[in-house]
Amino acid sequence: MNIPSESEIAKFTEAPASLELAKITKKFGEFTACEDVSLHVSPGSIHALLGENGAGKSTLVKCVMGYHSASSGDILVGGRSREIAHPSDARNYGIGMVYQHFTLVPSMTVTENLVLSRPDVPSIISWKVEKARLQEFMETEAPFQVPLDRRIDQLSAGEKQKTEILKQLYLRSRILILDEPTSVLTPGEATEVLTMLKKMTDAGKLSIIIITHKFHEVFAFADDVTVLRRGKLAGSGRVADFHRDALAGMMMGEAKDKPNRAETRACSVSGVQKERLKIHSLKAIGDNGVEAVCGVSLTLASGEIVGIAGVSGNGQRELHEVLAGQRQPSSGRVTVNGEDYYGSRREITKHRFHCLPEEPLRNACAPALSLAENLALRSFDQPPLKRFFGLLGNAAVRQAAMPLITQFNVKTRGPNTPIRDLSGGNVQRAVLARELATGGPEILAIAEPCFGLDFGAADFVHEQLIAARNRGVAVLVFSSDLDELLKISDRILVMSGGLITYETTPESADIATIGHHMAGHDSH
Repeated sequence: MNIPSESEIAKFTEAPASLELAKITKKFGEFTACEDVSLHVSPGSIHALLGENGAGKSTLVKCVMGYHSASSGDILVGGRSREIAHPSDARNYGIGMVYQHFTLVPSMTVTENLVLSRPDVPSIISWKVEKARLQEFMETEAPFQVPLDRRIDQLSAGEKQKTEILKQLYLRSRILILDEPTSVLTPGEATEVLTMLKKMTDAGKLSIIIITHKFHEVFAFADDVTVLRRGKLAGSGRVADFHRDALAGMMMGEAKDKPNRAETRACSVSGVQKERLKIHSLKAIGDNGVEAVCGVSLTLASGEIVGIAGVSGNGQRELHEVLAGQRQPSSGRVTVNGEDYYGSRREITKHRFHCLPEEPLRNACAPALSLAENLALRSFDQPPLKRFFGLLGNAAVRQAAMPLITQFNVKTRGPNTPIRDLSGGNVQRAVLARELATGGPEILAIAEPCFGLDFGAADFVHEQLIAARNRGVAVLVFSSDLDELLKISDRILVMSGGLITYETTPESADIATIGHHMAGHDSH
């Protein structure tokens, strides 16, 4: 292996070198996460990396970043074999990564985050010098601007994502790995960010590996594509040589011919729709002490899916937490089936109002408990499991879990497997099984149901939500993925600045108009 000299490091941080993965295999014990995967990123190109959850994408890029050591295979940077045993090694070769979740310090300013991210930051910082250096960077090298003196927790989600990218550019990363970089952006912001990055790659200043589940991003911005399936290479080549269906087929292993939304809408529950949920002038304070929900009013009826569109950080999480009984409103009123509702367990059980938050492994599961025990969390104090209360590891709980595991096709070693060992898609299948199958909800409020999921898992989730709606369930979906809401919703409401600012139907929706409202325009 070759260790770079100081002159080589300087070269790698001036312009992107070629990056080649040659027959990378990574094993964890007897489990093979990646097997003989090869990939080549040309300097000044955007390379899309596609694959289902669990296909090996994360493992592969962690080998590139030095978080894992490959069991076999070779990583070549600039045409020479290199040892990347630590993230600092990746940094020496000008390789950096923007992760799916923000890594910024919320209480610090943009300037402080950027300066303190440098490995060579001095023990005693001259902020005058550092600010001047950073200002020069922003004026000469930054593809977009963010307010340097503003604290991170005061930024929009789009500004935070731009800051994450700027941080890597400030660190002189010239090969960027972007993990779902537009998942928190409005359509307009996503286009802006990717367009600017594309200009930098076209100018030979960057190379990019983009992990995404959005085909339109691949075809609009990527030069090359590699598809993984079950840890193996399913196909690769120039994007221009592929059709969407061909890429989907490689990812899924079979041709997919799903009915479109218009066909599924025709299956809606018949009869008069009953008003299940009514929210009137609801307000709630956020974690930072500032009002996050600023007077929201909406109604939700049986047999309909209402989508709440919006960029993360505009009050959706706080509104969902009020409905789940996890946050007290400061004013306003919520009624369920005509009765005042405060989110107590008694009310949740009485009205069969189930709430599923975003990031279910962290917010809706006990990660160390088994899959079976997590499936029992909704019903452990109700018949027939009530008589086994306190014995959640017993055979009755496992027996109750098996039909749900089968029905929702949860891929697991068995019901005793800790739920934290499941892939993201299978965690989502499991929590959906728990929320949809236990007595059947009359109302379901679900947040970011497909965040980070592959097409197969997302299709399954959408099918379950539509099936529930067709059974008469009132479904409220909070999502920052506009394509998702256009696919499954009967009505779409846009939430911005803690308010509902716009309403439309999928048939009459104009994406530019929705994006305009999601971005916060005309919100007051």
